[in-house]
Amino acid sequence: MADITIVDERTIKITAGLEDAVTMVKEAARDIETYADEILIICEKMPGFAYTSFCFYAYDSARLFEYMLGMDPRQYTSFSMDAPDSFFYALYGGMAALYEEAKRVKEARAGAL
Repeated sequence: MADITIVDERTIKITAGLEDAVTMVKEAARDIETYADEILIICEKMPGFAYTSFCFYAYDSARLFEYMLGMDPRQYTSFSMDAPDSFFYALYGGMAALYEEAKRVKEARAGAL
């Protein structure tokens, strides 16, 4: 599980590793219906941020991130995250593997409207 250090009442520092990306991918795979939008956004937008500079909050795609953390870092005014490149690449690869199923789920939802 990611390490969360409370620096002060307004600031936290998050340290995540490869295993944390795997946690996010497993959760997404477990419930594609719930996370379809996040899967699509992460997969479509990460390459534009050279993968390793992706921000989960830029596209309202942070539910998997918050699941992995076990908290909402927006409770603090400022947070930073240190993670190896493997975190981001593993996350992208996992989301890419789930992409077509997430797309099918989203299209089925739209067709049901």
